[in-house]
Amino acid sequence: MDFVTNLVAGFAVVFKFVPIDIWPGAGSLIVSLPMNILLCLIGALIGTLIGVLPGIGPIATIAMLLPITYKLDPTGALIMLAGIYYGAQYGGSTTAILVNLPGEASSVVTALDGHQMAKKGRAGAALAIAAIGSFIAGTVGTILLAALGKPLTQVAQAFGPADYCALMVLGLVCAVVLASGSVIKAIAMIFLGLLLSTVGTDIETGENRLTFGIMALSDGIEFVTLAMGVFGFAEILRNLEQGDAGRELVEQKVTNLMPTKEDMKEAAPAIARGTILGSMLGILPGGGAVLAAFGAYTVEKKLSKNPKEFGQGAIRGVAGPESANNAAAQTSFIPLLTLGIPPNAVMAIMVGAMTIHGIVPGPQIMTKQPDLFWGMVASMWVGNLMLLIINLPLVGLWVRLLRVPYRMLFPAILMFCAIGVYSINNQPFDVILTAFFGLCGYILIKLGFEPAPMLVAFVLGKIMEEKLRQAMLLSRGNAWTFFDISNNPISAVLMVLSLVLLVVALLPAIRKKRDEVFVED
Repeated sequence: MDFVTNLVAGFAVVFKFVPIDIWPGAGSLIVSLPMNILLCLIGALIGTLIGVLPGIGPIATIAMLLPITYKLDPTGALIMLAGIYYGAQYGGSTTAILVNLPGEASSVVTALDGHQMAKKGRAGAALAIAAIGSFIAGTVGTILLAALGKPLTQVAQAFGPADYCALMVLGLVCAVVLASGSVIKAIAMIFLGLLLSTVGTDIETGENRLTFGIMALSDGIEFVTLAMGVFGFAEILRNLEQGDAGRELVEQKVTNLMPTKEDMKEAAPAIARGTILGSMLGILPGGGAVLAAFGAYTVEKKLSKNPKEFGQGAIRGVAGPESANNAAAQTSFIPLLTLGIPPNAVMAIMVGAMTIHGIVPGPQIMTKQPDLFWGMVASMWVGNLMLLIINLPLVGLWVRLLRVPYRMLFPAILMFCAIGVYSINNQPFDVILTAFFGLCGYILIKLGFEPAPMLVAFVLGKIMEEKLRQAMLLSRGNAWTFFDISNNPISAVLMVLSLVLLVVALLPAIRKKRDEVFVED
């Protein structure tokens, strides 16, 4: 009964009308508007747009828009930013199907069969199945978020400093295990992120750490500066290098946006499997939507009676991954809102957004700010419904946008990124530092390093340091406190689990199988 009551309260927050003075200074003209619904719609549309246009992605976009949310209500700000995230999952499938150029990393596998369907004149069916699968998966993910929120919050409230520190260690280990590419490189990125988080003034001693005499670094590295550089500027450089190569825009008009009964009959099991797999993997720190999409494609190919049809326009190759990445996008909010642990780079930026508004991510959100928690949950269902309704009619607009050469888009993208970074502290040094991180991010990508684990480690680093110091003070400097099963059983179990996962991930046989998930011929 509490579950239903809380959901009703959440929808009341979403549909709440707020009086707005739309003509200040010239004789007040106050109009009541459903602000949270409007912000949800804006977020969903922006997310779809950046998903459609390759070159910036949700991470850089959310980082760029953080300053805009300063004057918004915290609930409305987070609803809009969440809409950008799951909207990007929808938009990424459009460009993957029509252009064979994924706008989002999680849409890479969608391009394999989606674009082949489009070349055969079935772009409408591919887009419709992607949208329907995404809506179903997003709805299930939202229900899971609502259902698991309270029990996980109750568990988290029993955590002490050592338990929290151990939980973050487990999160970082999972980020290593589930990240694509080399395990050793992922570990290196984790340590780099932790190192960058220590830059600035030590709160307890007042000493400057790793500032190299630069006063602008005494307050530490701004989260937006790092995120925008590594994911925004670096992605622009990578796209400029590629140019318009790989674009194969489908020229014929997109028609028949309603799938046939045969399409639905074939796609339904894939949607169900993708939803279940994505919901589970989204909760785990690390791969999130990307791993879910690759995993779902691999599952569908293994279960198929005719595996050779994959890559030739199999509708299950679209339905499974699209359902999985959207389910993962929704359930990735679970560890963030209940435990305070960001499972991926986008959720790490959401931590930054919460911090801006004075909100501490973790179990206290549900107990102290239930309107925010349940308002976000309700907005996700509304947002997914909006995306289903508005995306298919806008296909023609997205096709026209995709015809614009990237060399004409990147100056505007670069300008907005620079404005977003500068507006945080009004310091030119932040823009210079962002450009530096952009160059570093580009080099890392070229060398095969995945930046996402670094960003997660950067966000968790400050909290880990605080919890580590608290645990060590309580134990009078005894590091064994993390493995002391009599006093800290939760911490001991989490630390042992982290060690086991890390050792298993480094085994040659496991590493080979892990790499196969991310590679499709």
